[in-house]
Amino acid sequence: MSVDRRRFLQLTGAALAAPAIGGCGGHERIPASGVPRSNFDEDSTAEEVTEGLDLSGKIAVVTGCNSGIGYETMRVLALRGAYVIGTGRTLDKAQEACSSVIGITTPVELELSDFDSVVACAETIRSLNSPIDMLICNAGMRGGDREQVYGLEKHFVVNHLGHFILVNNLLERLYLSWQGRVVVVGSRAAYSSAPDAGIEFGNLRGTTNYSVGRAYGHSKLANVLYSLELARLLKGTRITSNSLHPGVINTSIDRNEPGFFQFAFGVLTAIGGKSIAQGAATTCYVATSPLLGSVSGQYFEDCNPVTVLGDNHMHDAAQAAELWKVSQALTKDYLLEIKRPDWEDFQNGARRRSKT
Repeated sequence: MSVDRRRFLQLTGAALAAPAIGGCGGHERIPASGVPRSNFDEDSTAEEVTEGLDLSGKIAVVTGCNSGIGYETMRVLALRGAYVIGTGRTLDKAQEACSSVIGITTPVELELSDFDSVVACAETIRSLNSPIDMLICNAGMRGGDREQVYGLEKHFVVNHLGHFILVNNLLERLYLSWQGRVVVVGSRAAYSSAPDAGIEFGNLRGTTNYSVGRAYGHSKLANVLYSLELARLLKGTRITSNSLHPGVINTSIDRNEPGFFQFAFGVLTAIGGKSIAQGAATTCYVATSPLLGSVSGQYFEDCNPVTVLGDNHMHDAAQAAELWKVSQALTKDYLLEIKRPDWEDFQNGARRRSKT
């Protein structure tokens, strides 16, 4: 693909302006009320936010463990003693990543664009017959020409629906945990690049006004709203659900973008972005911090919960509920019926043995 010099400079300039997007256009961010705040910030690393924690006996699932933020998240959680189940698009990629970190890990194949693969992944994890303490929905995609999977726009399928099915299929294992946490890695694109109307329920095929940035923002808004509704549905249980923006980081998520975009994004992240170690900090903080045991339905940036003001749908409970219903309808053939367990059957996060 060729691009002239003027177009390249325009694209590079747009990329370099990206860090300011979250703070302009009416999208002011303020500390979320009634939620504990940490002493960490945009410069903190995953190792720093987990320093002193002993995660021995904890089990974490990290999707997209083979590179970038997912790899660093797995590495640090395993370093702190957690048993990490890491997923990759192929078993070879997951195995290579898992074998390269210090600690106990298990690789599992997960292709989020293939719902049968998602179900198979969940079945493999359930076969371990263990509770899940942390389910970190990290994997995602951005870029490429408009493409449909299951008759739906691909970003929406990979970034949202694949994880929607995975969490559903593993939710029982989270109930078995003393305090299960679902952590959804979203993006500021959810409010800086998503359609003005929010989730476009009449355009899930992506046939109208398609652009990569718009489709990506749409799918990231779906991530945030999904987490919000999951938190509402889990209210009164010991499972929490929170979403986050990891930061502007040069990872392989832009692998489907043209070379000039990847170069411009590399310049952007070198000037104003985070390192991968810093990018994984908010994920690890939300997944492990003792301060957040009862915090649910929040959106985090730079290791702290924020409320995004302005014209956006980040905290739109009605749209979140509608998204849940639509997602259920679209994936019904791959979902398990989840029944809230009787807490009298649980003790210390594990089922009591049946009396005979």
